[in-house]
Amino acid sequence: MAVSPLVAPTAQSSAFKRQPSAVPSSTGGTPLPSNAAPTSHPQPSSSSSQSLLRHGPAGPLTLDPIEQLNEDEKRKYVKGKKLGEGTYANVYLGHARHDPSVLVAIKKIKVQQQYQDGMAPDAVRELKYLRELRHPNIISLLSVFSSKDQNLNLVLEYLPLGDLEMLIRDVDRVRYGAGDIKAWMGMLARAVWFCHDNYVLHRDIKPNNLLIAADGEVKLADFGLARGFADPGRRMTANVITRWYRPPELLFGARHYGAAVDMWSVGMVFAELIIRAPFLAGNTEVEQIALICKHIGTPTEEVWPGVTRLREYTVPSEVVPVWPKDAYMGRFGAVGADGVDLLVRTLALDPKKRISAREMLEHRWWRTDPKPTRKEDLPRKSAGGEDKMGADLKRRPGVVEDEGAPRGQRVARKLDFGIAK
Repeated sequence: MAVSPLVAPTAQSSAFKRQPSAVPSSTGGTPLPSNAAPTSHPQPSSSSSQSLLRHGPAGPLTLDPIEQLNEDEKRKYVKGKKLGEGTYANVYLGHARHDPSVLVAIKKIKVQQQYQDGMAPDAVRELKYLRELRHPNIISLLSVFSSKDQNLNLVLEYLPLGDLEMLIRDVDRVRYGAGDIKAWMGMLARAVWFCHDNYVLHRDIKPNNLLIAADGEVKLADFGLARGFADPGRRMTANVITRWYRPPELLFGARHYGAAVDMWSVGMVFAELIIRAPFLAGNTEVEQIALICKHIGTPTEEVWPGVTRLREYTVPSEVVPVWPKDAYMGRFGAVGADGVDLLVRTLALDPKKRISAREMLEHRWWRTDPKPTRKEDLPRKSAGGEDKMGADLKRRPGVVEDEGAPRGQRVARKLDFGIAK
């Protein structure tokens, strides 16, 4: 098995080696080495313990064990200024009580009255999968506690440089090249490989879900639409993934799918990094399908056996042959012939022919020049990253402001949480 050139060579380095739990450092959220000594948290003093007592008719009553654990966890962090406020969640800057230099983001998810348990399904998903997935290129969940108003608080690593979308859009002040694109795509590919290796689909990969740590490391965030896919026979909803990054099988209403849906989104992010604009930006699902047919090729039985049996299969009457790799060179040639080959393989119409995250990490593109830029040398925004992080974390999965032409339109995914996801 090929060793990925995107992983720093060590005695036992491999692209597919399971990573240690990602724990933020004092420099802003970068995972510490696996041999680093864990930071100990001071125990509350006797005076502070007294503040955790309940008072009843007969005098003070100690908290039950669950409440005590929650209070202990809450006391580890100090909440600071508000970074973002929304109907779904508020985001605050915070720091570890034992060390104010250790910064965190505290995402306070508000109680949702329309749900029986007070928690929206997307909040449950985010909590579940962030607890399970620990990788340097996936945002780290450091702690969870509830507040007096029963709102759930997620303590996340602090990622002060905003997201990848900020860099793509700022064409006037941010310059980047093929080596930078290769570095960012390597980080994304490793994160997606780790999710898929643990049978988790992200189902909403896009540039503003790729947050940037203080050292330049890209972290995949927003797992509100994630789900396991270990059972291939279980039906899932097709109404996931932001439209511009949604693969054709979901646009055609597929209810059984796997890791290939994420890989199409990875390909769309790749294309967007190269041309610095969304590759296919449809205003409706019908227009999105039309753009896929025009710029990639029409899905037919010849190129995708069985596609016409999908329940919402509809394509324009004019059949466009699948574009060959050479046709992509004029627009995407900045990453070289091997980079274009990788892009084309991520955008294969037939999901069975689409490249996997594992195969992506083994592709020859990583071994060609230029080499991936070191993360500390990657371009970054000098201002606005903290505000953008707050805006990204407060956003509820399902509603996003798309960028591109036309700009400023709201796109909402209508999720039916009454069916299997």
